[in-house]
Amino acid sequence: MAGLYFEEFEVGQEFHHEFSRTVTEMDNTMFSLLTMNPQPLHLDAHFSEKTEFGQRLFNSLYTLGIMIGMSVYDTTLGTTVGNLGMTDVRFPKPVFHGDTLKAHTKIIGKRASKSRPTQGIVEFEHTMTNQRGEVVASCRRTGLMHCKPRA
Repeated sequence: MAGLYFEEFEVGQEFHHEFSRTVTEMDNTMFSLLTMNPQPLHLDAHFSEKTEFGQRLFNSLYTLGIMIGMSVYDTTLGTTVGNLGMTDVRFPKPVFHGDTLKAHTKIIGKRASKSRPTQGIVEFEHTMTNQRGEVVASCRRTGLMHCKPRA
């Protein structure tokens, strides 16, 4: 598996994820419609022209999903039991159609599970930047991870 087992994570370990993604108008429109979000800031160009941003905003929940998704190959692919929660979700700068996004992950905590002896809990801190290096999203995520299989 490409992902890491619980024992392979170290507090302070950092990942600069190789994948990048240029987000598009179609991404934004489809995600907003699929999630039943009629917010004109995402869907209505004429409405959005009159806002302080002057254009449509990329859906922040999709930004969050892309940020975490970019981390999967390097960290949890095939080795996670599941997400336990997300906290401190922030969107300090807007994302617009045509922005290219990159993600970074830092391990900020880990502990063995008290109730599941073959699993451990890892706390990830994810950060996403745009093509100008501006932070556009961040969050802390707690994942329940498999321990290495015993031989």
